[in-house]
Amino acid sequence: MGKLIYGSPGTAIEIEDRALAHLKVAMIAKLRRDEKFSLSWQHGAEGGGGRTTVWVHPAIPLQFVFNGSKQPTLNKAWVELLVETANSGSGIYLMPEPLDGA
Repeated sequence: MGKLIYGSPGTAIEIEDRALAHLKVAMIAKLRRDEKFSLSWQHGAEGGGGRTTVWVHPAIPLQFVFNGSKQPTLNKAWVELLVETANSGSGIYLMPEPLDGA
């Protein structure tokens, strides 16, 4: 289980390493173009349910911390879906991985 750490002092969001790798590629693509967007995630049942949304801006610290040492093979369709959500009014949110080519 990896972590996305956002802001200062930093909010840590636990995300499975494979999903975090895909989220990283999508978020960095947006930030590289100096584009701002929102990021939303669901709290698990252990976190009381609900969801959180933050505004992602290039000037706000962002870290991707992976538990494993190996970079997974990326699913291009998943990255594209994540970027599409980032471009929408609702912002980027983590969704299940689609089948390759879906």
